[in-house]
Amino acid sequence: MKKQADQKNGDLPNIGAPATRALTGVGVRHLKQLTKYSEKDLLALHGVGPKAIGILRSALAERGLSFKK
Repeated sequence: MKKQADQKNGDLPNIGAPATRALTGVGVRHLKQLTKYSEKDLLALHGVGPKAIGILRSALAERGLSFKK
């Protein structure tokens, strides 16, 4: 079951179901896709809050990536 979820959600970290659904709803399944969005853009999505943004920011930084400025 986890393998199916990993394939469905790409390489997004565990940010909670509402935030994951919000991101996949706009077509984001991989961290690299987040570089096209600003934090403000993502916070406007229902289900994405400050905690999810912090987790995503850390995951992006680990790969040398960041949100759109």
